[in-house]
Amino acid sequence: MELFYQGFVIFLFANLTAALWRAAKGPSVADRLTAAQLFGTTGVAILLVLAEVLAEPALRNVALAFALLAVMVVVCFLRTGEGSDAPDKA
Repeated sequence: MELFYQGFVIFLFANLTAALWRAAKGPSVADRLTAAQLFGTTGVAILLVLAEVLAEPALRNVALAFALLAVMVVVCFLRTGEGSDAPDKA
C-alpha cells in the first residue's frame, strides 16, 4: 500500500507541474484562475495522502483550511471583477 501512496503523490506533483505550466502560458484570466484552483485542490489532496501515510490527523485540519482559503480566493477574485474578460461599461 505504501507504494500506491508514493505513486499517487508523484502523480499529484506531476499535476502541479501541469498547473504551473498553464498558469504561466494561460492566454486568459480564466485559465490562470483555473490553474490556481488546481493548485489548491492538488495541495489539499497531497496533504490528505500525507496525513494517511504519516498518521498525522493535524494534516487533515491543514487541508481543510487550505480548501476554505482556495474558495475564498476565487470568490474575492470574481467579486473584484478581475475574472471577467468583458470590457467595463462604466
